[in-house]
Amino acid sequence: MDQFLQNYGFLLVTLVQQSLLAYSLYFPLMAGQLSLASPGFYALGGYIAAIMATAEYFAPWRDALGWGIFPLGWLAAGIISGILALLVGIPALRLRGIYLALATIAFVEILRVICLNLAITGGAIGIFGIPQLFESRWSYIWTFGPLLLLILCFSYRLDRSRVGRAFKAIREDELAADAMGINPTRYKVLAFVIGAVLAGVVGAMSAPFLNTWNARQGTFDASIAYLAYVLIGGSRSMWGPLLGGIMLSALPEILRPLKDARLIINGLVLVFASIYLPQGIVGAVGSIRNFTTQTLGIGRSEK
Repeated sequence: MDQFLQNYGFLLVTLVQQSLLAYSLYFPLMAGQLSLASPGFYALGGYIAAIMATAEYFAPWRDALGWGIFPLGWLAAGIISGILALLVGIPALRLRGIYLALATIAFVEILRVICLNLAITGGAIGIFGIPQLFESRWSYIWTFGPLLLLILCFSYRLDRSRVGRAFKAIREDELAADAMGINPTRYKVLAFVIGAVLAGVVGAMSAPFLNTWNARQGTFDASIAYLAYVLIGGSRSMWGPLLGGIMLSALPEILRPLKDARLIINGLVLVFASIYLPQGIVGAVGSIRNFTTQTLGIGRSEK
């Protein structure tokens, strides 16, 4: 078991981490918003945690709190990401569709350029030598794992709550939802803030896990990867981001013996899933199950 964790522990933690980042896009999509801002908040959270763990200004705090500086960094990353999401979301979420996607991509790029030119973020080099929370990489499952369970419970409750029903109503028809007394801007901003807070906290947890942090953590490529997790897994089910994040993160490692050919196969899988599984894997499984149930039910009634 120890040998297995040493060989694959980093990958296991990465699968959980990527699934959490998929959920940061899932919540805005739940309200019908194609937001690609999660990598920006992920990078921001990582910078906050890295600065708190390495900057001289926070040395007295680190001496006084010890390992407690890490949870404090997670809290700070979540709060700052939430406030920034509120400031960005109120004007940006008046846009729809591709225009919102372009606005959030611009936000990610602006944040990346700012981090590249600040001394406190280490510029283009970034921040190195971030203190470790655990001695072994696989032990970080004890931080990412409970957060994933918390998000699953939160998603389950949200899906069945008044807020969750408002999200779905806006996603299906924003004008009809507005006519029924639902404030679309309010709920869209709420969904955007929830996703931003989650991305910021995951970034803060990832900084000590990766031991280094730089502007490459928040890029347009990451936005597309997170979006693929949700769409391939299923954007209308709470299990979709989890399934998509695990499968698409593990696929390159599974295909590693194929060397460069694995990139081609990985791309073909994405194309195939996009064409033949428009509702994602979870949606396809649900459709097959419903068809089977209806077929068996008809058979029983005829008999």
